[in-house]
Amino acid sequence: MIRFENVTFGYRGKKPVLEDLNLEIRPGDRLCLFGPSGRGKTTVLRLLMGLEKPRRGQVTGTEGLRFSAVFQEDRLIGRKTVLENAALFAEESVARAVLERLGLGDVLDSLPVELSGGQRRRAALGRALAHPFDVLVLDEALTGLDEAAAENCLKLIDEIARDKTVVMVTHDRTRAQALHARLAEL
Repeated sequence: MIRFENVTFGYRGKKPVLEDLNLEIRPGDRLCLFGPSGRGKTTVLRLLMGLEKPRRGQVTGTEGLRFSAVFQEDRLIGRKTVLENAALFAEESVARAVLERLGLGDVLDSLPVELSGGQRRRAALGRALAHPFDVLVLDEALTGLDEAAAENCLKLIDEIARDKTVVMVTHDRTRAQALHARLAEL
C-alpha cells in the first residue's frame, strides 16, 4: 500500500502547495485527484513517483514499483519516430500493438513534429501503456482529444491496467467514472 503521511510540500521558499496530506493508494486502486488549478494535484503525482521529496512527512510503499506516466506535456523525443518513442522502454511488438489500438498505425514512422496535437497525446499515452508498469500515472492525459478518441483511450487504459494501480488527474469527472476511479478532492 502506498501512503502519504502528513506530507507537506512547497516550491523553494513559497507557500506550501500541500499541507499535512494523508492519502492511501491500495494495489489495484484507481484514484482520480480533483481540485482547482494550483491545488497540488500534479505535485502529488511527482511525489508519488519520487520526482519530488516532501518537506515534511513521508511517502511510503513505492519501493520496487515500476511507474509509467503521461505528463501534461507530451514529452516525446523529437528525433525519434512514434514507434521508437513508444518502444523506448517496451518491446517493439507491444509498442506497435498499443499504438495501432490507439489509431496511430498509419503514423508509426512519423516524427512528433509531423503529428497533430491529438496524435501526440495518443503517442505519449501509447508509450506509457506499452511500458511494463505497476502504477500508471496520468496527468491530464486525455486533454485535447475528441470524445471518440478519448473513449477509445479510456477503454484501452481500462484493459491494459486491469489489475494495476492507476492514479490520474483530470477535470472531467466522466473520464474518472469511465475508469471506475474513486475521487479524492484536494
